[in-house]
Amino acid sequence: MSTSPDSTELEQRSVAREFAELPGAPYSFISWKYLVISITLSLASLAAVIAFTYTPGVLEHLKPKRLPGLFLAVAVSLLRVAVAAARIRFLSDKQIGRMASIRLVLSWDFASAVTPSTIGGAPAATYAMTREGVSLGKSAIIILYGVLLDQMWYAIAVPILLISGVYFAVVPPEIGLVGQATMILIYLGLIVYGVLLAYGLLVNPSAIKSIVHVVFKLPLLKRFRAKAYAEAENIEEYSNQLNGRPFAFLMKAFFLTVLSWLCRIALPVIVILSLLPAQEFLLILRSLSMHLAFLVVPTPGGSGGVEGLFYLFMEPLISREGFVGLAVFLWRIISYYISIGLGIMAMMWYLNRPVKESFPH
Repeated sequence: MSTSPDSTELEQRSVAREFAELPGAPYSFISWKYLVISITLSLASLAAVIAFTYTPGVLEHLKPKRLPGLFLAVAVSLLRVAVAAARIRFLSDKQIGRMASIRLVLSWDFASAVTPSTIGGAPAATYAMTREGVSLGKSAIIILYGVLLDQMWYAIAVPILLISGVYFAVVPPEIGLVGQATMILIYLGLIVYGVLLAYGLLVNPSAIKSIVHVVFKLPLLKRFRAKAYAEAENIEEYSNQLNGRPFAFLMKAFFLTVLSWLCRIALPVIVILSLLPAQEFLLILRSLSMHLAFLVVPTPGGSGGVEGLFYLFMEPLISREGFVGLAVFLWRIISYYISIGLGIMAMMWYLNRPVKESFPH
């Protein structure tokens, strides 16, 4: 026999409905247009790299004993999803279930893959969390805290690259002076952004509330002002709650973050080594530097740009040029196209589920 929902459940349903109506709701960002643009750019750049590097008879040089490494690459990609889901579940105080966390990560990956980098997957992730019963304010702070953890990883990665760059060519000389200057700007930008975010979340959470108050004074957002102000209060409250956690909480969340990023970095390395031998240590450094460069590619999901960056960073380390196109193709299949397929299923689960069914009675 069912019972009537309590006030908390009613509030959660109201939040989900209101978020779906916001200008930043996934309905306005995830569209067939973005999906087609993303896939078209990816296929075009893949075709260009393959055509440019194709060598007749290259497949004859494949070593069957290396090919099982591709299964390891798929396993590492799935491990990244599992670790990212574990991090979200951990930050939510296990309010989000295990399967729900995986579904949420797949939706987030899909949205990131088919929306411009200026939008990203955060709006879709926030929406998905509200459909899983997490309040809008708590969803926002979970995402912000996750971004902060990523910035902590960058704070370690950047010095590693700078120090390694003294002894190894972590940035390929082929990108020229402009490319090297761009990488330095990326490093500096990541550090500055990380400091500002840490200040807003860990030192002065009220600063985030002040920004919300300024933004929602815009006439276009007037109808959402009262709710936004209330959620800003919640964000400050949740931020203070996170700040009050023991140091071990931060370390466990950061461990999951590092593990997730290591999976990302290992994937192209494993794909290349599944085809032919290469300099393993330099591959890892190049992969780390390459993934930081991905952050500034403006196209949906980085399509068209990440394939080109893969060529620039990895081609000098691949002894047979004909394998470059094959490596890019296999890497994108595992890291991008499989994510799109799984993400569509996860995202449609949310979009097709009535709000009233999102929260159990």
